[in-house]
Amino acid sequence: MPALGFGTLIPDLNLTVSATRDALQAGFRHFDAAERYRNESQVGEALQDGMAALGLKREDIFVTTKLWNSNHRPERVRPAFEASLERLKLTHLDLYLIHTPYAFQPGDNQDPRDASGNVIYDTDITLVDTWKALESLVDQGRCNAIGLSDITLEKLAPLYDAARIKPAVVQVESHPYLPEDELLQFCKEKSIILLAFAPLGHGARPGPLEDPVITQIATRVGKTPAQVLLAWAIQRGTALLTTPKSADRAQENFNISPLPQEALDEINRIETRERLNNVVNTGVPGFIPRKPSA
Repeated sequence: MPALGFGTLIPDLNLTVSATRDALQAGFRHFDAAERYRNESQVGEALQDGMAALGLKREDIFVTTKLWNSNHRPERVRPAFEASLERLKLTHLDLYLIHTPYAFQPGDNQDPRDASGNVIYDTDITLVDTWKALESLVDQGRCNAIGLSDITLEKLAPLYDAARIKPAVVQVESHPYLPEDELLQFCKEKSIILLAFAPLGHGARPGPLEDPVITQIATRVGKTPAQVLLAWAIQRGTALLTTPKSADRAQENFNISPLPQEALDEINRIETRERLNNVVNTGVPGFIPRKPSA
């Protein structure tokens, strides 16, 4: 799995297509999708057209997508997986993730709510039940690896112990304001890749991109604050996802180079702590606007 990945959480469908093509053109080869983003078809279209234009083969790219909360019941996993593959125009998947460890009421409504507006959870299913269904996809040769997203160490550790096929990847929010050091150490010990999303702080203002430590390092090394943050993420041993929405931004985010050790040490001493997405506590994605399911 390439350490530098392109995340496809882009609400605008036309922009999804152009941004994905631009990322492919810039050199990105890892593409992270999800059924919950409601744009897998556009990602698939962009990848097919982009690979044809660049003369790339399927094995030249790495594609991830995710199982949504309303499909956690074992009997729903395979149909959801196949539907994602069809939308992405692929015959197999490199990595399939459980999008969050929270099971929602099963059905086509991705955001089930009661009359008071509270999420309706499915308490009759466990994370291990869902994981076993993902293991069967690997057994059948339908995907190469499986993992989890938006999960805490508290929930990951028992799942890891119970798993027959161990998680290959754990995708969580991580940046200098949320370094997830304990989770990263666990992942390194268990040979799990920690895949950081929102490595630039998801546009938060003020946020990591405007942190004086980051901006001063950027000036010293002749890079942009974004390039500094992405380099830090890779050098500390994580993979990452970034979502540039223009060709210029894609080139900027792909053109990163190692930071000197003193710069890494400065970033590691940043004391600000902030989580931008509360999804790990509720299963409700903080970066995806609510709207009726299609």
